[in-house]
Amino acid sequence: MAKSDAVLKWLLALTLLVLIADLTKPFWNPAPPVVQAQSSSYPVYIEPGVTMLRSPDGRRQVLGKVVIDLRNGDVWGFPTTVQQPFPIDVTQQKPPTSTPFRLGRFDLSAIEQPAR
Repeated sequence: MAKSDAVLKWLLALTLLVLIADLTKPFWNPAPPVVQAQSSSYPVYIEPGVTMLRSPDGRRQVLGKVVIDLRNGDVWGFPTTVQQPFPIDVTQQKPPTSTPFRLGRFDLSAIEQPAR
């Protein structure tokens, strides 16, 4: 019986050491920095989901993504032609490239003006 007690105590001590090591891990191995999915060389906001894009002249209407250029407030539509958030062409083996067209502009400078 003494041998099984010693083994049990050894296993409990080992479990305690592993638990302490796991709990103190953030102190001696800090987490890596958080990565932002929308960080890019262009400061843009990508609207979630897919919406119907309509060109200002009314000649073009297609499903796509809305992207806002935060530098100047320009609003761009990237056609996907499908409900997916990226362009798909099942007739081609090469992935398609979506070429944007301008939808409009937000006057972002007006935000900084005092309210009247």
